[in-house]
Amino acid sequence: MASDRPLLIPSPPPPANPAAPTETNSTGPIPPPVAKSSSRGSSRSRNADRTPSSSEFSFAVELKASSKATFSVENFVRSGSKPARRYPSKRSDSGRLGSQKEISDEEARFVYINDPDRTNNSIKFPNNSIRTTKYSILTFIPRNLFEQFHRVAYVYFLILAGLNQVPQLGVFSPVASVLPLAFVLGVTAVKDAYEDWRRHRSDRNENNRTVSVLVDGQFRPKRWKDIRVGEVIRVSSNESLPCDMVLLSTSDPTGVAYVQTINLDGESNLKTRYAKQETLSTPPESMSGLIRCEKPNRNIYGFHATIEVGGKRLSLGPSNIILRGCEVKNTDWATGVAVYTGKDTKVMLNSSGAPSKRSRLETHMNRETILLSITLAALCSIVTILAGLWLHRHRDELDYLPYYRKKNYSDDENYDYYGIGWETVFTFMKAVIQFQIMIPIALYISMELVRLGQAFFMVQDKGMFDDKTNSKFQCRALNINEDLGQIKYVFSDKTGTLTENKMEFRCASVHGMDCSGGQDGEEINGFSISVNDQIWRPKMSVKPDPELLNVLRGGKGAEKANRARDFFLALAACNTIVPMVIGTPDRATKLVDYQGESPDEQALVYAAAAYGFLLIERTSGHIIVDVLGERQRIESSHHYLSISIEMF
Repeated sequence: MASDRPLLIPSPPPPANPAAPTETNSTGPIPPPVAKSSSRGSSRSRNADRTPSSSEFSFAVELKASSKATFSVENFVRSGSKPARRYPSKRSDSGRLGSQKEISDEEARFVYINDPDRTNNSIKFPNNSIRTTKYSILTFIPRNLFEQFHRVAYVYFLILAGLNQVPQLGVFSPVASVLPLAFVLGVTAVKDAYEDWRRHRSDRNENNRTVSVLVDGQFRPKRWKDIRVGEVIRVSSNESLPCDMVLLSTSDPTGVAYVQTINLDGESNLKTRYAKQETLSTPPESMSGLIRCEKPNRNIYGFHATIEVGGKRLSLGPSNIILRGCEVKNTDWATGVAVYTGKDTKVMLNSSGAPSKRSRLETHMNRETILLSITLAALCSIVTILAGLWLHRHRDELDYLPYYRKKNYSDDENYDYYGIGWETVFTFMKAVIQFQIMIPIALYISMELVRLGQAFFMVQDKGMFDDKTNSKFQCRALNINEDLGQIKYVFSDKTGTLTENKMEFRCASVHGMDCSGGQDGEEINGFSISVNDQIWRPKMSVKPDPELLNVLRGGKGAEKANRARDFFLALAACNTIVPMVIGTPDRATKLVDYQGESPDEQALVYAAAAYGFLLIERTSGHIIVDVLGERQRIESSHHYLSISIEMF
């Protein structure tokens, strides 16, 4: 029988291109012991109630250190079993080998590394400034009026204001009829101008942010809007990318960089990007070469390019480029060359600009306004027809007929009389003015004032204040307040969109023992370690099972204790989780936050930490796990690391 403790096993030689790792074969179902986790809000229960058989299983865990600091598990049910083929399960897997497509000169963009003058010599690429505003000083009035007159009621009120200017209709104050419409248009224009000014201020702050750019052999701060294609940029940890850049080197000796793409695709999990080995050994100030990439497009998951450095021509794929808006995490620094800037970046190409948002209530009011306008036109037509018939019947009596007398006997002249035809037309206009109250303009004035008041109270609402981010509610569009809570349809691609995809460790089966007493047990202080006179503890707490804790301490025999320790060591090591140490108000305490691509892995690693197996560091070459107060450093051998764990 093999040893019960982790052993280093010889591994095969590394692949030729570390940035393009080969796929690892894996077999079928993972034998027990099995960890079970449950999803909050999910209808599916992740349970594994199989009891371990008496057969002997062997787990082989590999760490690919040359390209990605991740573990992949190979399970061999028996020594004679054949491994099954592993297919790519993520978008990044399909593009990890880089671009294999040849790009023609007409469809290619040529970027000379560290030579922006030569890059922008033949073709003037756009600068890195962005603009998300809708209006400018010259286009504000006509465009804003065009946007506002999408409301049918405003067109109706404009027609009424025009009718009131006709002197034959006898309106006493034509100017007063324009004031209500002018007031509504003015209030809406001021509101739209304020919203667009906030966009302009945000664009200005974004364009004036600084980043380190290689100038004359030294990295110097430079504003984002002044970045040009071909310049070499250095981004530090927790900084955002100012443009789309091809990764050249990182603080990791193998060229691995971790990025967060929450601003791009909404996913908070960390992604890995790689630099070519040929560019890692060359200092940035002496870096030169040519990147031949495709023209800007909206596909954020695709990238085809080749790079020529040191007389070699290498292919580049989606795993070699970092897009604008991503944040560098768990990586001290990363350098790259700008290939797409400004409006050519993928995030800007996917941005449709500031849309004209209209609420469902406004759409309903437009429909009701059209129906009322048709009713008003029909009513005025009936009045006009009857008035025309009356004028035609009494045409011989119009000179002296009371209330209509057209002849002025005081000066023996006639009043303004334009004939039966024009009198009928004027009658229609007068009827429209008299019945205009059917669509009251005061209703729209009240609605605009109510929206402003709602926005003010929503911003000042203390119940909408977030203490974690120290931010309050922001009302960015004042004309859709009434749509709050009026959700009719919800489209979702997966359950994680609604449930936040949070996983919780519930119980585990180790060596035939079902340890599920942690859910009903009492709260136990979480596991913590001391590092440089500071207390490190996991960010998320998990209730451990007291019986399983006794087993780990050897309370029920050394054999069970070894099996349990191997089990939790596998949970802490066999994953793609990257530990991140964050500060707390108490300077003597630090929180270990686990970031990874899978919430399942996060739940399992937090569970291992609760039982005393705390993952505290991961690089592409090694990991460090604190095992019940004892540090264990697991090194890689020939770019691979194998841990053999045998269980019954």
